[in-house]
Amino acid sequence: MSADTLTAPADPAATDVAGPQQRLALAKDASRATAQLTSDDKARALEAIARALEADADRIIAANAQDIARGKADGIGSSLIDRLRLDSARVAALAAAVREVAALADPVGQVVGGHRMPNGVALQQVRVPFGVVGAIYEARPNVTVDIAALALRSGNAVVLRGGSAARESNTVLVQVMRDALEGIGITPEAIQTVDDFGRDGAKALMHGRGFIDVLVPRGSASLIEAVVTESTVPVIETGAGNVHIVLDETAPADWATQIVVNAKVQRPSVCNAVETVLVHRQAAPRLIPLVASALQSEGVAIHGDDIVAGLVSNVIPATEEDWETEYLSLDIAIKVVDSLDDALAHIRRYSTGHTEAIITTDSRSAERFLAEVDSAVVMVNASTRFTDGAEFGFGAEVGISTQKLHARGPMGLSELTSTKWLARGAGQTRG
Repeated sequence: MSADTLTAPADPAATDVAGPQQRLALAKDASRATAQLTSDDKARALEAIARALEADADRIIAANAQDIARGKADGIGSSLIDRLRLDSARVAALAAAVREVAALADPVGQVVGGHRMPNGVALQQVRVPFGVVGAIYEARPNVTVDIAALALRSGNAVVLRGGSAARESNTVLVQVMRDALEGIGITPEAIQTVDDFGRDGAKALMHGRGFIDVLVPRGSASLIEAVVTESTVPVIETGAGNVHIVLDETAPADWATQIVVNAKVQRPSVCNAVETVLVHRQAAPRLIPLVASALQSEGVAIHGDDIVAGLVSNVIPATEEDWETEYLSLDIAIKVVDSLDDALAHIRRYSTGHTEAIITTDSRSAERFLAEVDSAVVMVNASTRFTDGAEFGFGAEVGISTQKLHARGPMGLSELTSTKWLARGAGQTRG
């Protein structure tokens, strides 16, 4: 498991705070209050948070600058630095995302289904909050706000563990949000952090049966695997993104070039960035020089097989490890395949089940790809960077689930609810 997330020492200055179990208990108590908030109350709470983020932007950015400086000194890498950074534009985007969440339809109370039993008892299945949502994540202060906003809008309380890399940023963000809630008469205990307890805080979340109703890990593959393995509470697994794009023999050169470059370069440090491109052998001489040249002009290092190396200069010989790697950097693996069958077989072997795309004008190949690829999101002729809660219209996202139970793909408000059955009778008994 990532040392950043689970082994950071507790803040020695935090001597007058409740222990991690007490924080979980406070969140559980608060969840009973948040579950009873009206839709207008929850929207009002999020508007207060958005205004507070804007008002305290300078304080947030100053705290983030401390995290950035420490991260650079610790050599945490450019991809994590990019995820960690908050500037004025990103803080403004956080506030805008909170408002987008506030404007979404409230899922609580929505009727999922129902019917009347033969004896006259009326049944309704309705959406209800989970209760307490826990989150463990790395170097992503935006997640602190996104998950808190989604949790509140869906009537939940939240307990956050954001890791040591973003500790200054997260400390300020949590305090800003709690103060905003308190200022409008909503319990601030609905937003909790256990960052100051280091590993003990993470363990409390993972073992918080009776307090944590669902736990969402976001971060490296090792973090996610450790949380899934160690937790005794229900976990929604968000997977790493070893994302593939297939260039079919009919792929238009302009589409192939634009989509691959966007999917790799627009923000290489995120989980929906493409990591491997599979090119049909018949299209390789036509497409690979163009795509590779466009990538290299953006500073991308190409790891390729022998055919790729024969078509492009400055190619790093690809190894088995390259097909397995989520680079999260300006690196990409390119492989030539003999057929769509071979491309599908490669994806089945190496995919993490996140997002895959095909570029093609052959409708049969497109429909076959959509039907046979077993990933959370499958695309035709579009950039994999669209796999994102905000892009999907969720305002923000809790994470991108790569599991198949309850939630799959970008998770928004409805994925933070469960259901219960309401039965209304008139004295019926079972014979």
